Amino acid sequence: MNNDRRTVLQMLSDGKINADEAERLLGAMDGSGPGPRVSEGASTGRNRPAPKYLRVSVDATDGDGPTKVNIRVPMALLRAGVRLTSLIPPNARDQVNAELAKNGMPFDISQLKPENLEDLIAHLDDLTVDVDAQDAKVRIYCE
Repeated sequence: MNNDRRTVLQMLSDGKINADEAERLLGAMDGSGPGPRVSEGASTGRNRPAPKYLRVSVDATDGDGPTKVNIRVPMALLRAGVRLTSLIPPNARDQVNAELAKNGMPFDISQLKPENLEDLIAHLDDLTVDVDAQDAKVRIYCE
């Protein structure tokens, strides 16, 4: 690891810059700085910008009254999170994978790689999940 990369990572560790700024700096050093991303949908003729947020909204009514949940996750947070998975020690990764499998989600988090993330985000752009039930409405989509 060269000194410039180490300096950027130290600045991130010290809280002098955030993960987005560190990503931009490291990308600029690699010559692959994060420019505007074009999703797969945009290249097929739809003129939409790449999604910035993954949104989950829930409107439900139960015995205690109405419940509303509105979550907006920045795509930059997803990108940073995937990059941070490389910092998880191997024994901790094994424990996370075991817990995921125990809860019915057999997934290996070591397979999350930054180079695969952009494909995932491009496909998320086309994702819309709507669940309408008698007493609840759930919607998951990108914006």
